Amino acid sequence: MDFSVLYLGVPHLSADLAPSGIQQLWIVDIYGLLIAGFLVTMGTIGDRIGRKNLLLIGGAVFGIASVAAAFSTSPQMLIASRALLGVAGAAVMPSVLALVTGMFTDQKQRSRALAIYLTCFMGGATLGPLVGGVLLEYFWWGSVFLVAVPGIVLLLVFGPFLLPDQRAPRAGRLDPVSVVLSLAAILPFVYGLKELVRNGWEWLPAVALVSGIAVGVVFVHRQRHLEHPLLDLRMVANRTFRSALTLMFVTAVVGTGTLLLVTLYLQNVTGLTPLAAGLLLTVPNVLMIIGNLSTPPLANRIRPAYLIAGGLLVAGAGYLIFTLAGSTSGPMVIFIAMCVVMLGTAPLAALCNHLAMGEVSPDKAGSGASIVQTTAEFGLGLGIATLATLGTAVYRSNVEGALGAIPPDAADAARESIDRAVAAAGQLPAAQSGDLLAAARDAFTSGMHVVGIVSAILYAGLAVLAIRAFRPVHNSRGSNDDTTNKDQETDPVPDAAWATEA
Repeated sequence: MDFSVLYLGVPHLSADLAPSGIQQLWIVDIYGLLIAGFLVTMGTIGDRIGRKNLLLIGGAVFGIASVAAAFSTSPQMLIASRALLGVAGAAVMPSVLALVTGMFTDQKQRSRALAIYLTCFMGGATLGPLVGGVLLEYFWWGSVFLVAVPGIVLLLVFGPFLLPDQRAPRAGRLDPVSVVLSLAAILPFVYGLKELVRNGWEWLPAVALVSGIAVGVVFVHRQRHLEHPLLDLRMVANRTFRSALTLMFVTAVVGTGTLLLVTLYLQNVTGLTPLAAGLLLTVPNVLMIIGNLSTPPLANRIRPAYLIAGGLLVAGAGYLIFTLAGSTSGPMVIFIAMCVVMLGTAPLAALCNHLAMGEVSPDKAGSGASIVQTTAEFGLGLGIATLATLGTAVYRSNVEGALGAIPPDAADAARESIDRAVAAAGQLPAAQSGDLLAAARDAFTSGMHVVGIVSAILYAGLAVLAIRAFRPVHNSRGSNDDTTNKDQETDPVPDAAWATEA
């Protein structure tokens, strides 16, 4: 919820804090990027100090950072608060997954528990725009950051008494060099990519991009030679595991990048209020939840490879519908497109975790889960840095020659972002305001078209990958035949990787 609720608040905080275009993107995406960067590190720390202890510490920091974000007085303060939220979120996420895994040793119970766990994520994404729309209708933009605080209070009050303490019996030593290398690879890479897409060739972003890749190579080399690596890369050699990660990563990139553009389109192009936009986006998310719940029974009749690939082609068709949206066509075209996208993506979302984890041995389950979570979270952060930045680049390119005779300050604001253009138009005479709005909305819609086409092409490629990688899998459990792992349907013995302390 904390991730998705921010999208609707972007126009409001932009009008108040006046961030630059790049600052606006960092406000949104630094949260997911730092979660991705610290996720595996926090998992290792949790092994040493206890998952419950790390969850409580991370929750407390998350609450403090939420309040700081809500009352930020500058873009820099908001970016710093969001960064702290990302680090705290990285402490919370693996702790919760490990606690759930350790508390339920029976496979059927654990399966249901993890289904509830994943449904909470989808429910949060569904409620985020709705709750954000209500808050922005009646309160200031900072209120969207306070939605987590009541839950944090409940966690800190009841968590110490209700949650068991869990530690890995043979926790590996944390390697600080690997932590530094992981961050030194991720952050310069994303910065360089964003700046090059946004402004074209410049030497500093290019150096940052290359240095991020170079440090990433060093990081991978180090992990292969450590006794207790920060990230166990040997599992990636498995084709099914690797393919599942690829599918989750690319769909996360496309999903988050397009969602930001869609929310900006609904508010700044079609003129919907935050509440109306939030209500509209709730329907596609509910359809995805229904699709997720319906997928496992279907996967026992249709091979997961064909179910996932068919869904990806349907979702790709939904992204192509983006090209039918116009600057004056209203919200219905994008609404239909998002419904098609969410329904088509549901089979992949429901099955990919099972396919990936089905290839991980029990003694590596924790490490495998960390890799899966890190891949998904990195995709969430990188989506805004790539597709959203691509849409912004197309917008800036098209709006540049269509501004006409307007004051220089308004023209500069319009070049930054669609939010700034709408805010600047409100300060101009009626005729100039109309011209500026028409130019900005046409330019932004063109960016939506380009992103929709790119997303459809990516999904078509993923459909081919799904068929090739998952064709041997026969059922929703990831088995190669209907009888495989029958003897493993129940597991009364706790996994060796987890030890529960009284």
